[in-house]
Amino acid sequence: MMDKKIAIIGGGLSGLYAAYLLEQQGITDYLLLEARDNLGGRIQSFTPHNTEASFDLGPAWFWPDIQPEFAQLINDFQLDSFAQYDTGNMLIERSLSEAPNEISGFVTEPTSMRLTQGMSGLIKTISEKLTNTDIHCSKQVTKLERQENKVIIHYHDSQNNTQQMATSDHVLLALPPRLAIEIIEFTPSLPETLTQQWQQTATWMAPHAKYIAVYERPFWREQQLSGSVRSTVGPMVEIHDASLSTETKHAALFGFIGIPAQQRKDIGEEQIKAYCQQQLVRLFGEQAAQPIAHMIKDWAQDAFTATTLDSQALSHSLAPPRSPINSTWSQHLTGIGSEWATEFPGYLAGATEAAELGVERYMALYEK
Repeated sequence: MMDKKIAIIGGGLSGLYAAYLLEQQGITDYLLLEARDNLGGRIQSFTPHNTEASFDLGPAWFWPDIQPEFAQLINDFQLDSFAQYDTGNMLIERSLSEAPNEISGFVTEPTSMRLTQGMSGLIKTISEKLTNTDIHCSKQVTKLERQENKVIIHYHDSQNNTQQMATSDHVLLALPPRLAIEIIEFTPSLPETLTQQWQQTATWMAPHAKYIAVYERPFWREQQLSGSVRSTVGPMVEIHDASLSTETKHAALFGFIGIPAQQRKDIGEEQIKAYCQQQLVRLFGEQAAQPIAHMIKDWAQDAFTATTLDSQALSHSLAPPRSPINSTWSQHLTGIGSEWATEFPGYLAGATEAAELGVERYMALYEK
């Protein structure tokens, strides 16, 4: 049975950044387990056939004016970024019986920035900086068990269902609090108050679905349109230009789907894609009818993001306690998923902030 100083559960941004921070402190004796088949967590991308373009299915924006630490990280990693395209007019769709209204666009403040490579470029960059080889995908943790001064981590390989175990002094939970309670058995149980607080913490992205349509060129710009839309008709209630630069190659539009999660499941993905396609034609004309590729990512159907409690719209709340107090778990468990951040819970900047706080706590406990 593998024995490590520290175990990181989850290979999204917070988990990978925690691993990076540990290695910066000279600590390589850690194990990272990710349940998905790839690293990145809620940072996932869509690469159409025969292209190298990477379109964000999860979070895509950051705001340097209000998130300077995250912006500095992007700068330190030498990742290219650009401002969200919003030049031109915006469309307002209020009814199927009348054409959408065109109104003057507005520059968003603070400026929304995106990465030229997509946010998956950040995951790739951090991953490539790590030297530890004990970073494993397709490993789902099912149970954490406190014994003496260790935590026994029970997990299985999703490829062949092999049951495996490892031990560590400390566990960093790099997944949403609600999901941790849902999929991991804690022995002994976590304090009931903490369990309730974690269950009541909404998971960012979990109720949402995004649709992306990729085109040969951004024809809406030729119509002096920004690509931004607000619609009370739907299925997409908010649409933006998702092109990968301010230039014309790798053109795309993306929208947030306003249909509730259960209804989306009942309607089915192919039908919703057809509805989205019809909406883009209504808004932008027949040129929108022939995308190179299009895709839906329904986060509510993602077992490693959403639980049954996440079917409702997000309600923002204060970050829950990241560790049990007055419990046998107190010295051995710390939550570092983005929802545990104090300043930007749920956001990309929250993921790196929570990772920093978690690693600081670990260092204070063990590396005196």
